[in-house]
Amino acid sequence: MFRFIVRRLLQLIPTLFGLSVLLFAWLHSLPGGPETALLGERATPEKVAQIRSMLGLDQPLHIQYGRFMRQVLQLDFGNSIQTGRPVTDEFIERFPATIELTLAAMILAIGLGIPLGYIAAKHHGRFLDTAAVGASLFGICIPVFFLAVLLKVVFALNLHLLPTQGRLTAGLDHTRVTGFYLLDGFMTREWDVLSDALLHLILPAVALASIPLAIIVRITRASVLEVLGEDYVRTAEAKGLTERIVRRRHVLRNAMLPVVTIIGLLTGGLLSGAVLTESVFALNGVGSFVKDAIFYSDYPGLMGFILIFGLIYVLVNLACDVSYSLIDPRVRVR
Repeated sequence: MFRFIVRRLLQLIPTLFGLSVLLFAWLHSLPGGPETALLGERATPEKVAQIRSMLGLDQPLHIQYGRFMRQVLQLDFGNSIQTGRPVTDEFIERFPATIELTLAAMILAIGLGIPLGYIAAKHHGRFLDTAAVGASLFGICIPVFFLAVLLKVVFALNLHLLPTQGRLTAGLDHTRVTGFYLLDGFMTREWDVLSDALLHLILPAVALASIPLAIIVRITRASVLEVLGEDYVRTAEAKGLTERIVRRRHVLRNAMLPVVTIIGLLTGGLLSGAVLTESVFALNGVGSFVKDAIFYSDYPGLMGFILIFGLIYVLVNLACDVSYSLIDPRVRVR
C-alpha cells in the first residue's frame, strides 16, 4: 500500500508538467491577449508594446515558460493580471467558498444517489425504478446554469424562501477564522452565522449536485443489479441472513467499486461546474475568478488555478484508488 501511494505521488510530476505545457501552449494560442483585454478601445501600438514589455510577453515563449516554471517550483504562480495580487493569495482567499460548495454538492449527491440507486435496483421494472431512471435522465440533461437560474427565480425571487446570492447576508457580523463560514460559525459558536451560511449554500449546492446525483443513481442501480444476480447473494439469502446484513455485507460493498470510481471522476466535474454556479449566485469563489481570468486573458491566474485544480483532481483519484482495498477485501493495492 505504501509503495503504491509513493509511486502514484511520483506520477504527479510528469502529469502536472504535461498539464503545464499544454496549458501554456493553449493560452498563448488564443486570439487577443491580456494587453487587449486591459486596454480595450484605448489600445494603441505604443500602449500594447508597453503592457507586453511590463508583463514579459515580448520575450520568446520558452523563456516565458521557464520563468513561470521557476515560480511554480518556488510555490509562487506570479501576480494576477486582473487584480495585481499574487495568484496564491487569490486562491487562498477564494478556495474556501468553492470547497464548501463542492463538498455540499457531493454530500448531497452521494447521500441521495446511492440510496436511490439501491432502491431502484431492488424494485427493478416497477414504478420506483422507472421514476428514479426518469428523474436521473432529467438531472443529466438539464444544464447546470439553467437549473441554477430556475432555482433562484422560484425559491429566492418568487417564494422568498432562500437567499438570492452571496455566502452571507450583507452586514452580518462574523469572526473569520478559516474562511469556511460553516466551520467558522461552528467553531466560534456564532449560530446565526452558521444558519445563514447554510441557507445561502442550499440553492447553489442543489444546482451543482444535479448531474453528479443523476450519474451516481444510474451507476449504483446498474452495479447493484449486477451484484444481486451473483451466486453469493442468493446463498446468503438462502442461509436465512437478514436483509440488512445481506445488503450491507454482500450487496453494497461489492457494488461500491464502480461508484467510488465515478465519484472520484465527478469531483473534477464539480470543480469546473462551480464556475457557472458561482457566477449565477455571485459566490466569490475560485470559479468566478477563473471566469474573469478568461475574460482578461490572465495567463498567470489561469495557469496557477488550473494547475492547482489538476493537483487536487489527481489526489482525489488517488484517495479513491486507495479506498478500493478498504471497501472490497478482495482488492489488494500493491
